[in-house]
Amino acid sequence: MVDAGRDKSLATLAVVVPVKDEAENVLPLIEEIAAALEGVCVYEIVYVDDGSADGTPDRLLNAKTKFPNLRIVRHDGCFGQSQAIQTGVRHAGAPLIATLDGDGQNDPADIPALLERFNTEGGSADARLMIAGWRAKRKDTWLKRVSSKVANAVRGSMLGDAMPDTGCGLKVFPRDMFMSFPGFNHMHRFMPALTIRAGGRVVSVQVNHRSRERGVSKYGLFNRLWVGIVDIFGVMWLNRRPSRVKIMTEKPVDPK
Repeated sequence: MVDAGRDKSLATLAVVVPVKDEAENVLPLIEEIAAALEGVCVYEIVYVDDGSADGTPDRLLNAKTKFPNLRIVRHDGCFGQSQAIQTGVRHAGAPLIATLDGDGQNDPADIPALLERFNTEGGSADARLMIAGWRAKRKDTWLKRVSSKVANAVRGSMLGDAMPDTGCGLKVFPRDMFMSFPGFNHMHRFMPALTIRAGGRVVSVQVNHRSRERGVSKYGLFNRLWVGIVDIFGVMWLNRRPSRVKIMTEKPVDPK
């Protein structure tokens, strides 16, 4: 289901939020996004409901009455976070994308700082640049902190992307660059590596991280690392076959 919503072409930034069974977090997070971006830019919020079985769809429809720049896209089943992000970016009308997780642990108040860094680094709609959040002080359980640290260490050593926190949902990047990435399950964990593969740069910025106050975490050690081992080898294979075509301005040929 796609909600046609407002004229997408007016937005300069699209905040893409993938969710599954996050009914309690929907309205509080949307309110925070709106508060963070008020007066900063013209924006739209794109929520992708990945087959929620709770009250998430109803909460989103209710939220739209208060936030007309909210767009709602719903999968007819559960296809995973990567597919939800791809769906959200595809339906976004803005040239610049900000992503964050729908569980409330990412702080929307950090988005303006990421936007500012994007601009100071020379970012534009056609740039090959990603600003990635770095949760230096994580507010998670001991198991989640350890599993994430192990996963980041393994990915970093195998892919050489030198990223301190590839799993942080807070990122800012051009829509066109993302649309050039190959799509596959779990690809959201490799977006920095895919940016580098495309000849781009990734800049890490420390962001706030909050304890989960509502809902239940859907990730653990096995789906953070072991499930992604095959994907790591796949990204290594892709990295050996980069496509970095640069188009030069064609000069007219003098007929004489």
